[in-house]
Amino acid sequence: MRKDGGMANRLAQATSPYLLQHADNPVDWWQWEPAAFEEARRRDVPVFLSVGYSSCHWCHVLAHESFEDAETAAYMNEHFVNIKVDREERPDVDAVYMEAVQAATGQGGWPMSVWMTADGEPFYFGTYFPPAPRHGMPSFRQVLEGVSDAWTGRRDEVGEVAQRIASDLAARSLVVGGDGVPGEEELAQALLGLTRDYDERHGGFGGAPKFPPSMVLEFLLRHHARTGAEGALQMAADTCEAMARGGIYDQLGGGFARYSVDREWVVPHFEKMLYDNALLCRVYAHLWRATGSDLARRVALETADFLVRELRTSEGGFASALDADSDTADGGHAEGAFYVWTPAQLREVLGEEDGARAAELFAVTEEGTFEEGSSVLRLPHGEADADLRQRLLAAREERPRPGRDDKVVAAWNGLAIAALAETGAFFGRPDLVERATEAADLLVRVHMDFEAGGVRLHRTSKDGRLGANAGVLEDYADVAEGFLALAAVGGEGSWLEFAGFLLDMVMDRFTGEGCALYDTAHDAEPLIRRPQDPTDNAAPSGWSAAAAALLLYSAHTGSEAHRTAAEGALGVVKGLGPRAPRFIGWGLAAAEALLDGPREVAVVGRPGDPATRELHLTALMGTAPGAAVAVGEPDSDEFPLLRDRPLVNGSSAAYVCRGFVCDSPTTDATELARKLTD
Repeated sequence: MRKDGGMANRLAQATSPYLLQHADNPVDWWQWEPAAFEEARRRDVPVFLSVGYSSCHWCHVLAHESFEDAETAAYMNEHFVNIKVDREERPDVDAVYMEAVQAATGQGGWPMSVWMTADGEPFYFGTYFPPAPRHGMPSFRQVLEGVSDAWTGRRDEVGEVAQRIASDLAARSLVVGGDGVPGEEELAQALLGLTRDYDERHGGFGGAPKFPPSMVLEFLLRHHARTGAEGALQMAADTCEAMARGGIYDQLGGGFARYSVDREWVVPHFEKMLYDNALLCRVYAHLWRATGSDLARRVALETADFLVRELRTSEGGFASALDADSDTADGGHAEGAFYVWTPAQLREVLGEEDGARAAELFAVTEEGTFEEGSSVLRLPHGEADADLRQRLLAAREERPRPGRDDKVVAAWNGLAIAALAETGAFFGRPDLVERATEAADLLVRVHMDFEAGGVRLHRTSKDGRLGANAGVLEDYADVAEGFLALAAVGGEGSWLEFAGFLLDMVMDRFTGEGCALYDTAHDAEPLIRRPQDPTDNAAPSGWSAAAAALLLYSAHTGSEAHRTAAEGALGVVKGLGPRAPRFIGWGLAAAEALLDGPREVAVVGRPGDPATRELHLTALMGTAPGAAVAVGEPDSDEFPLLRDRPLVNGSSAAYVCRGFVCDSPTTDATELARKLTD
């Protein structure tokens, strides 16, 4: 039931929190389904497609201004069939129509607004439209009326435009695997390109807005580990420190905001995404592994604790995001309200002396760095003592909290599983490994359908209930990545087996000619164009993630088919890496693993033996890019790498192989560490 007494619309049956936020709109929303297009064809009206996500600030603004307005909604219902899509549930729909928006307007973003025919052919595009004309933009109502007038008065013209756009999209060149795999020259050129774009003063790459370059940082760490290039490590370390001391990092509760609106990392866009925090947790853990940095250790653990404390669901998975906006003390609703402080608020919580000290430490000024004299907490110099932070955190917990998008996205949970498993192993936190295992169990139990032809992976669930949407390439690849990390840390071969099921599906259902990869399966719902994009965005592209997971799996199993598929997929990095390294960092990181072998490390020993645990941790702490690590009893069938690997003189031992050549086994952890760095 709506606030005005009307009935909730069709979105009331959705599993997406974003769609549920619109369930009481007076707009007669449909989900993306064939029946909606059939209805548009029956009524002879255009389709209005609105795409967004739950933590999108301007999506909420558009909804409040227009979709909640009864008069606007009545016009929409009379003249259109209106479809609402959560881009996080349907990245394929989002990708196809965002490509059209960007081609037509030169820019894109969310909310995305597209008008199309009943055949799904788009003919008019936009993003946010205000309720009244301003800043050179027409009002949303003016756009609706203009589209409707064109549909009724210039139908032939509209049809020609729609068919031309659809044809242009369908005819765009498909990406195929490159000619050979990337080598030393391509990776050196990629590093040079990153050096040119590097912000030496503030860290990171490019100007404002500035996003955490998670995938590029992983490449830089791996490149340094393999080649010893100090410049690569310096860029990674300086960027990580700048972010950790900036406003993009939550100095009280841990975790990173989506991006910084400025190039100095001072003021973030306050939404917190699961994928960002999973990726950055792992990056900081890997930075600590490479350098021993206390700051990197603290941030990795705080980010892991944030994931568990604030994003973990009752079913054991991890929620998608926290909103940027929250309620204010005066009854309003504003971006960043939960996170920002004034000097007076610090004094109120801490007293005069500690409040003044906190203001200096966290760079909180009377003028403020955000809105209305408030400041985003930063830590430009030194460290904050735990007592001060805990007192402020406790006070902040009394504020109205940002909303949480509780849907579980398979791909992003895969990234979280990898991050928590490795962080838990590195820092002696078995509780984090347990949380990773519980999330993996949820994915197997709820998201994976085992059938005669293989495994089907569902993209989302909420409250343990599956969404209707099929997994896309990034789901299969990132979940496989998480399972492989969990297998290496926990020593359970079942996770390697589950990863193999998923990667077999990648090879069978997502791969085309020339080792090209597609974002949707061969038998997925057909759209006006089959989406395909090898470049990273906010998270690794499905293409690069699949290449990395296929390569690691092949190292574990010796599968030539998976190795060939990985090399074919990495061919695209040979072409794109030197030209656009900022947008293919995960592929570059996978290429580093390929050039290093990747190394295969088998640790054999009896359960509970301290010597086995020491060798295992040493193997995990090795910085050799993308090494495959297996641990278990000698001659075990748990992992292929353990077969025919006995104890050495009755003692636990580690075997290291690389490029079909194996070193002599060692029982000494120091010697093993050397084998993983030479």
